[in-house]
Amino acid sequence: MVTLAHSGRLMEASARVYRRTYRGSLVSTFLNPILFLLAMGVGLGKLVDSGSGDASLEIAYLTFLAPGLLAATAMMTGAGDSAFPVMAGIKWRKSYDAVLATPIGVTDLVLGHLGWVAVRLTFVTLVYSMVMTAFGATTVLEGLIAVPPAVATGLAFAGIITAYTARLEDERGLSSLFRFGITPLFLFSGTFFPVSQLPGWMQPVAYATPLWHGVSLCRGLAIGSEYEMNPFLSAGYLAALIVVGIVIATRTMRKRLVK
Repeated sequence: MVTLAHSGRLMEASARVYRRTYRGSLVSTFLNPILFLLAMGVGLGKLVDSGSGDASLEIAYLTFLAPGLLAATAMMTGAGDSAFPVMAGIKWRKSYDAVLATPIGVTDLVLGHLGWVAVRLTFVTLVYSMVMTAFGATTVLEGLIAVPPAVATGLAFAGIITAYTARLEDERGLSSLFRFGITPLFLFSGTFFPVSQLPGWMQPVAYATPLWHGVSLCRGLAIGSEYEMNPFLSAGYLAALIVVGIVIATRTMRKRLVK
C-alpha cells in the first residue's frame, strides 16, 4: 500500500507539471491523428481502394488503417514518454535523485512513471478513437473497446525503453533507438499493410513485435476483422512484456541511481 501511495504521489506530481505544459502536446495529440488519417487513410486510401489491392483488404483502406494507427500512436507515445523525459530525470534535471532522497524508493519511482505514462496513453488513445470514429472508420463503442489494447501496447514499450534509457550515458542512443527501432516497427508491423505482404524472412520478425500484437487486437476489436492470432495470446504477450519491462526498469534504475 505504501508503494502504491508513493507511486500515486509521483503521478500527481507529473500531472501538476503537465497541467502547465500540456499546450506543447496539443498538436501531437489532436492534430496528428487527423493529418495521418487525411493523408494516409483518405488520400492514399483512394488509390488503394481503386486498385486491385490485396485479397485480405475487403474493406476501405481508411477502415483498415485507422485501428493500426491507434496502436502505433500508443507505441510512439509510450516510447517518447520513456525516452528523453527519463534521460532528463536521470542526467539533466536530476529530478530522480531528488525523488530518491525522500522515502520514495526505486520501485515507487518506476511504477509512478509508468502509471503516468498509462494516464497519458489513455488520454491520447481516447482522443484518437474519437477522431477515428469521426472519420467513419468505426463506431463509438468499438473505438472505445480498442483503447485498452492500445494502452497495453504503449506500456509494453514504455517499461522496456525506460530500462534502455537508464543504461545510457547520453542521448545519442535514444536517437538510434527511434531511427533504427521505433520507425521500422511503425512501418513494418502491420499498421499500413498486412504483414503477409512482407518477404518471408521478415514475417516472423514482425509477428514477434509488440506493435503487431497491438495492431491485431485493435483492428479486431475496432472493425471486427479476423484476428491473425488468438487474441488471448496477443493480450498475454503484451501483459508479459509490461511485467518484464517493470522488472528490468526497476533493476536498471536501481543500479544507475542507488550508489
